[in-house]
Amino acid sequence: MRACRDWEAPAGKKRPAPPYLAASERGNEREQGGDGAVTLAAEKGSPALGSPHSQSARHDGGPGKLLRLLLRVLGALWSSLEPFCVWRWGVWVPTPPLASKAGVAPGPVPVSVNYHFTRQCNYRCGFCFHTAKTSFVLPLAEAQRGLRGLKRAGMEKINFSGGEPFLHKRGEFVGKLVKFCKQELKLPSVSIVSNGSMITERWFKSYGEYLDILAVSCDSFNEEVNVLIGRGQGKKNHVENLHKLRGWCHDYGVAFKINSVINRFNVEEDMNGQIQALNPVRWKVFQCLLIDGENTGEDALREAEKFVISDEEFELFLQRHKDVSCLVPESNKKMRDSYLILDEYMRFLNCTNGRKEPSRSILDVGVENAIQFSGFDEKMFFKRGGKYVWSKADMALEW
Repeated sequence: MRACRDWEAPAGKKRPAPPYLAASERGNEREQGGDGAVTLAAEKGSPALGSPHSQSARHDGGPGKLLRLLLRVLGALWSSLEPFCVWRWGVWVPTPPLASKAGVAPGPVPVSVNYHFTRQCNYRCGFCFHTAKTSFVLPLAEAQRGLRGLKRAGMEKINFSGGEPFLHKRGEFVGKLVKFCKQELKLPSVSIVSNGSMITERWFKSYGEYLDILAVSCDSFNEEVNVLIGRGQGKKNHVENLHKLRGWCHDYGVAFKINSVINRFNVEEDMNGQIQALNPVRWKVFQCLLIDGENTGEDALREAEKFVISDEEFELFLQRHKDVSCLVPESNKKMRDSYLILDEYMRFLNCTNGRKEPSRSILDVGVENAIQFSGFDEKMFFKRGGKYVWSKADMALEW
């Protein structure tokens, strides 16, 4: 949003309405710009606050004059705050300044985007680096609007993650997003990363045809280790559930992938036999990563230091599994800045300084502007194999 001093609109523009105005004075029209950026516009026919025309229409009595003065003061305060934060969904969201288009090189194309639409999860993995710091989830229509903007900007693949994406509305929310992206946006690839604990066969029947890849997190094939890590399911067995999900992927035509975080508790494990038996299209192996404010530091919800392994230990694990053809390793160096991550407010998260620093939301400023603050390392994205055969229509899967 652009700051408007004393609510005077620039020539040819409609002025934004502050959230504290009465309903009769607030704008209810939406003016959409490039990449889905939206600003509020004043009601048609409503005079600008503080204009001679509007003041002549009001009484000059003491209470009315005091109210007008108060609104002008609040308007000035709103204008002073707008360059630094945005009022969205009933809260002030801190934001960096807009990038000036003059002299700024075009940002990267968001070919592959990871949308963490929720931070809530039913597991408590000790090394988690996207923790439950909020319970916010965008309304479905707003999320779809942001996804349209990403498609216009060049997105080919969307990955839905969390938190646990199947926790919100028992998977119906993510199912509708998956269907929207495949059926309406016609994206080549739509994927989900899940711990797998809440996925049902009924979900596959409803949405499986629209999903290209299901990635299920599994850090160990020893249930005791899973419990130590925080992936315990009580009476359920995480490994048994993994095999059940593999079967459903086979039955409903979804490519099956496994994600593993290598840490202090599983770094010595030999997973060759189990991975080959499950035969995923990809086995993504991550080195446990520390992110300030998420799993390390004073304001973090996790203390992941005890899970960290050295580069040498990670390399030894990779060497032990070098004969697994679907293995895709990602060290801390490869992982940190090579992902385009959107948080629950659809803000790009910049991890270049070791913590997640948000851009403005693409819903407010559009993809082109927000992505300037993403910290995305496009070269590393391609170097680590971020672009691969990711549409199930192009995969040689043996169903």
